Amino acid sequence: MALIAGVVAAAGIDEAERAPQRRDRQERPAQRRAAPVDLLSLRQQVGQLLITSFPGAGAPDYVRRRLRDAEGAGVVLFGENTTTREGLHRLTRTLQRSARGSALVAVDQEGGPIRNVGFAGPEQSQSSQSDPRAAAREAGRGLRALGVNVTLAPVADAPGPGSVVAGRAFGGDPARSVGEAVSGYARTRVGATVKHFPGLGAATQNTDDAAVTIERSAAELSRRDLPPFRSAIGAGTPLVMASHALYPALDRRRIASQSPAVLGNLLRRRLGFRGVVITDSIEAEAVIGRQAVEAAAERSVAAGCDLILMTGSGSPKLVYPRLLRAARRSPRFRARVRESAARVLALKRRLGLRAPR
Repeated sequence: MALIAGVVAAAGIDEAERAPQRRDRQERPAQRRAAPVDLLSLRQQVGQLLITSFPGAGAPDYVRRRLRDAEGAGVVLFGENTTTREGLHRLTRTLQRSARGSALVAVDQEGGPIRNVGFAGPEQSQSSQSDPRAAAREAGRGLRALGVNVTLAPVADAPGPGSVVAGRAFGGDPARSVGEAVSGYARTRVGATVKHFPGLGAATQNTDDAAVTIERSAAELSRRDLPPFRSAIGAGTPLVMASHALYPALDRRRIASQSPAVLGNLLRRRLGFRGVVITDSIEAEAVIGRQAVEAAAERSVAAGCDLILMTGSGSPKLVYPRLLRAARRSPRFRARVRESAARVLALKRRLGLRAPR
């Protein structure tokens, strides 16, 4: 009996020793599956919300440092950055080396005269394109070969009489054309950005130059402006650009890029968009006529924007510390930053980019 008791006791000890080992083995996979966003510091999570710009054909040291330290998600390039094919290719390689392969590189490439890269497509404006899918596919292949992975197109606005986007938007059936363009870009691993949600078709001025109010009713917006965005979301668009116009039927006080009603209730809940929301240029007159860029950026993130598009090279010095302070001060804002950074990381994976380190 003593022998049996000893064996049982020893077995119990062995079992007790093995149990933590089994628990460790069970817990380790869960630990390894930690969300990629949680491997980033708060400074880096804030950085993943920022798209910056810079002058000239070469990337300045401060831009390369931001990308290296993951304190910037990527850049937007303009004509002065893209003067030659060889220069652009060299620049995008430099940016990716600095970011260790994780940089979003965006251009505004609607077509026709509105192209940051003049030697890449679409050669025709959207209003003249007979085959939007083919035009997008050709443009996407050309851009990707040059190191560009995000296009701030297509325009999804449905223009009315005197519209500021007439000539830039698709004619005929814009909902069908926008969906086809998004599908065309998807095959090239260049992220399409449909704009300007929830629609600038009724605008007679550009928000870059003036404050704009869209007086359409909610029913009119749903019937005339939203179908192209619904089509784009159905086609899997990875990005939606938020307009800086005011839509009193949806939110009487806040412009769309700062409105939880527009971004949360309408875009996320009603239309079911799960991708990345990017602002139009945060330096637009429709924004800075109301508040400073750093305050606007904080309000946009709080409302549901995931990327702040800064077209002024000095803006990051104002926006980044403002967002970081807000995230340190407010658990709610910190959770918003984490949510947006996670969406940006998912976008990067979708485009074949690496996670920042």
